[in-house]
Amino acid sequence: FPLLRNLLAKAQADLKDINRIVIIRWPGRFTWIRIALTFASMMRFLNHTQVSGVTLFEVLARQAQVSRAYKNWLKEHPNGALAVVLHAFREEYFLQIFDSASAGPQWLSREELSDKLAHAARPLFVCGTDKEFAPLEELLGTAYTFAAYKDCRVRPQTLLTFAAEKGQEVVEPLYLKPARFELEVPK
Repeated sequence: FPLLRNLLAKAQADLKDINRIVIIRWPGRFTWIRIALTFASMMRFLNHTQVSGVTLFEVLARQAQVSRAYKNWLKEHPNGALAVVLHAFREEYFLQIFDSASAGPQWLSREELSDKLAHAARPLFVCGTDKEFAPLEELLGTAYTFAAYKDCRVRPQTLLTFAAEKGQEVVEPLYLKPARFELEVPK
């Protein structure tokens, strides 16, 4: 709330001036997501604020899709697909492939991720980050075309674009793994 209060002060505004909120509803830290959902729900109830939610997969996919690099790659690979890979915990990753199949995000071990990407039926343009927000090239090698690092971090303008769109009214969390549950036993 102190951060929010400072941002509102800089904009010479207060809570009642917020008319639309977009939250990233996953993946992320459980507590942060619950706080964002609670705040957004209260703003909707008390202030009649329009609230919408998007996943981090959708945000990064949008940023990649509007990039010149992706558009050029797609001309060379018209049957290609966009894959968003995010580090989850230890040697675990989240993956969502944006293609005609429209499968939802998956929670995978490092080995499962590598296997899934290697056996994709089409060329992949990959966006996302590894541990500590490191680029994915070291993890995945050179078999893929990677989005520019700047497209793999959330940009406020992308959230503003989502805020201007209708139809993103989902404000429930997207849980891909239970709390305190790992795919692999720690060594």
